[in-house]
Order: sequence, then structure tokens, then C-alpha cells
Amino acid sequence: MGITLEKTHYQLLINGEGVDSASGQSFETHNPATNEALASVAKATPEDVDKAVAAAREAFSGAWARISAAKRTGLLFKLAGLLRERFEALARLESLNNGKAITSVKGELNQAIEELEFYAGAANKIMGSTVPVPYGFLNYTLREPIGVCALIVPWNYPILLALRKLAPALAAGNTVVLKPASATPLTALTIGEWCLEAGLPPGTVNVITGPGVEIGSYLVKHPGVDKISFTGETSTGKEIMRMAADSIKRLSLELGGKSPNIVFEDADLEAAAAGSVWAIFYSAGQSCEARSRLFVQDSIYDRFVSLFVEKAKKLRVGDPLDPETHVGALISPAQVQRVESYVQAGLSAGGRVLCGGGRPPEPSLARGNFYLPTALAIEDHRAKVTQEEIFGPVVTILRFKSEAEVVALANDVIYGLVATLWTQDVGRAHRVAGQIRSGVVTINTPFTVFPGLPFGGYKQSGFDREVALEALHSYTELKSVLVFVREKPLNPFGI
Repeated sequence: MGITLEKTHYQLLINGEGVDSASGQSFETHNPATNEALASVAKATPEDVDKAVAAAREAFSGAWARISAAKRTGLLFKLAGLLRERFEALARLESLNNGKAITSVKGELNQAIEELEFYAGAANKIMGSTVPVPYGFLNYTLREPIGVCALIVPWNYPILLALRKLAPALAAGNTVVLKPASATPLTALTIGEWCLEAGLPPGTVNVITGPGVEIGSYLVKHPGVDKISFTGETSTGKEIMRMAADSIKRLSLELGGKSPNIVFEDADLEAAAAGSVWAIFYSAGQSCEARSRLFVQDSIYDRFVSLFVEKAKKLRVGDPLDPETHVGALISPAQVQRVESYVQAGLSAGGRVLCGGGRPPEPSLARGNFYLPTALAIEDHRAKVTQEEIFGPVVTILRFKSEAEVVALANDVIYGLVATLWTQDVGRAHRVAGQIRSGVVTINTPFTVFPGLPFGGYKQSGFDREVALEALHSYTELKSVLVFVREKPLNPFGI
């Protein structure tokens, strides 16, 4: 369409209007590829959160409640249409604010739209059931919206995760207060405006921006919020559980990961190497599902590692807006420092750098938050670098001898989000998949989710599921209605 979405100041979205913070304060958001300021963004206060929650509460019992499920379907499809019409401009804005390669952003945006369309089509298919009951009773169940939902999304997938939460929440009939990460608020604010343009009533979608430790915490504890859906690091998820406990809020958590990638000796090594490179270095490793622990069977270790390193070295690190770029920038200088500290910890634990291990040498990239795709050969699977989530382009490579050994190694972390297996033995593939303690297991593919497939974790990777119909149910309350239908009234006490 030739439109541009970039502007110098972004406001909060409350009750259908763009407003500045009650305090008048704002903060800058930056381009990770250059660390230059992109725009100023209103910095919400608790007073602004109160207004946003009140607007969502009023819409839930008012205008949005009066809209039928069939009408919700039409409105969500209209929003999806707007996203498709403005695809290029929105993808560019995301890449500028997030630092991710534009080709990756476009893939994520397309996935997000497909997920929105999936839930749009499901909005008028939220059904209860009947349960056989003896002695003259009739039972049926209803699924009803929970109420006001606080949706808190991280900086690594701003568009995808905002829509991944918005779509089922709205389809089920809830209203929302969306809080994007302070580092990447621009596309969430833009989508909030487009919800109004699509015809959603004012107050149905509100967007607030500001520090998570202040505004996010206040939102989580707010008595007017009925459900929280959070994606982010595990330590923050634990704190949200504590804060939500006082009012027994409904809660969905998609948290961290330290996912295994297992290559058996009978695998197609060429396909496994290419897929394994994508599985860790996509999104510059800033992904909860990144397969950051690579286990290779001893008999093929040298051949596979040679292939993997060869392919990793071919990845192009650079300008996120260049369609030839494979790996864009990390989100911030602090994130680069975090990655560097983990690489050093790996070396201290006896690891050996096979590729990468530092920042790119090109002077043109010096201002940005870039780090080379890095592989560390290591033997100690209990080392810090093999146990903790790095959230950067770093993979540890370890040997294993037997199926039983690698299953034990793969499960020996606090996380359980995703696992990938490479083998041409059908029995082994299903046997091992059944033993891995993770919410998603992929076989001979690095891809983990499509619309309709449940995504979520075991253990400290969180609970509940997204993307599938199960997510739609998690935004509803299940009500049981029991009716006595016999002609003669009941008299339980016989009085």
C-alpha cells in the first residue's frame, strides 16, 4: 500500500483513544541494529492502568458482551485483512524495533495472521456438552468468557505473541489489556489502533506501555483483572504466580527453555545439520524454543559437527532490513554482554569454540548488538552454559553413546518446552518422543508449531497451551447447569 507506520511519538491506547501518560512521562525505544532512538513512547502510571482495566471491564459487560459470536468472527477476520493489506509496513516496523532479520519477521507475521484467522473461525464454535445423569436430571455445560485478561508479551516475538494471545482471548468474548515489552512496543500499539479500525468497540483492546517491574506488576495484581497470560523468562513467571495468588487469577504461562536437539547415527546428516543450524540460530537464538543443547551420537560426531559448523559459518549476520540477512541483532547491548558471559563460562568449563565466539569484525556492524553464531564443544552437561537459558546464538554440542543415555541427558534440565529428534528409525523416533519430558517434540524437522497445534511446556517451561483449541478453552470458564425434569417435585428430606 506504500504506507509508513513509523512516527516519532506513540501514545497509550485506553478506551479507544490514544492518550499520553497521566504523568506526561515517556521513554525512548531503540533500533537494536544501530542503538539509535526510534521513537518516544508514553510511560504508563498506575492511574493509567486503572483506566485501562476500567475501560476493559465496561466493554466486557457492555458493548463487547452484546456482540454475538458470529459477529466476533467477522471482526477478527476484518482485523486479519487489515494486517494482510499492511503486511510490508508492519514487518518493517517490527524489524526496526526488534532487530530481527526481515525475512524472519515476515514469516512470523504470516504465522500470526494465520493464527488470528484460526481463532476467528473458532469464535462461533465454542460449545458446551451434555452429560448423562440418572434419576430425572438433565445436565449441560456452557463455556463463558472469563472477563478482563491481562496479556503480557516479551520482546523477542512482539507481533506473533501479541496476536497469539489477543486472538483466543477476543474470540472467547473477553476484553483485554495488552502490555508489550518496553523494548518493543511499537507494533502492539499499532495493532491496538487497527482493532478499532476493524470495528472492535472502544475498551475491548487497551494497550499500555511501561516498565514491567512497575506497570506489569501493578497490572498482574490489579483486582479488576480476571486472567493473566504471560510469555517470558521463568524467574518472572514465578513472580507473577506469587502476585496472582492473592486474588486466585486464572493464569497461563509460557516460560523459558533449554531444548535438546538429538542427532542419532542413522539420521540424514545433511538434513539434520541444516535443520539444527536453523533451530538454534533463527531469531539470533532469542527464542524460548531454541534448540540450544545439541546431542550427537558418538559414531557420527565428527562428520556431523563438521557439517554443522560449515553451514553455521555461511550464515549472514548484518542489517536486519537486508533480505539476504540470516541473523539480525540482539535486542540490546546488555543482551550481548549476557551472551558473552555465557560463552566465557563455557570456556571456563572446558568448552571449545568451534565457530563464532565473538562479535562480527565488520566496522559497519560495530554500533549494533550483533553476535556471531557460536558453537561450543563441551563434555560437562551440568555446566552452567548447558543448563541455563542463554537467549542468544550459542549452542553447546555434546556426545552420547546410547538411546537411554541421551534421553536421560535431554531430560536433565529444569525446562521442558521443545525437543527435536533426527533419525530414520520410525520405532526409535516414537519411542524417544514418548520419553522426552517436553510439551513439543519434533521429528526430522526444526519447525515446532502451526495454527491448531498446541504449544507449551512441561516443568519450569510453564503450563497451559497456546495456538490450539485448548488455548481457546483456557480463556473460558466452564459452567455446569443441572436441571430436574421429572413431573413430581423432589423432596429430599421427605418433609
